[in-house]
Amino acid sequence: MSTSSVSRKQLVLEIRGKAKISCDLKRHLSPRTVGNILRSLPLEGHAHQLGKNIFYFETSVDSGIERSRTEFKKGDVAFLPSTGSICFFLNDVDSGKTMTPLGRLGENIDALNDVKSGDVFCIYEETD
Repeated sequence: MSTSSVSRKQLVLEIRGKAKISCDLKRHLSPRTVGNILRSLPLEGHAHQLGKNIFYFETSVDSGIERSRTEFKKGDVAFLPSTGSICFFLNDVDSGKTMTPLGRLGENIDALNDVKSGDVFCIYEETD
């Protein structure tokens, strides 16, 4: 099932006890930041919501801004360097915050609609 390559790493975003969503990190979007995240796996933290369209969790990853953007599409994954947070977008957003693009979520994105404050996000590499 693993379709990982040098430029694309397939991970799992788990909403603990609720759902698993495939998550592709793409090195070409921001090689330094994606590398830092991959070396830090597994990562987990409490879910937080920013507005109605962004869920995130804080990590200990320390990486500056890289190939910054403020506009993201539903299913995008981004890194917010000011807080070391990994962000997931429920809808198309112009966030006003400058973030580093990381990749995309796979199917089952709508599982994020059921996330509640206090839920735990985990990102890890699926082992066969």
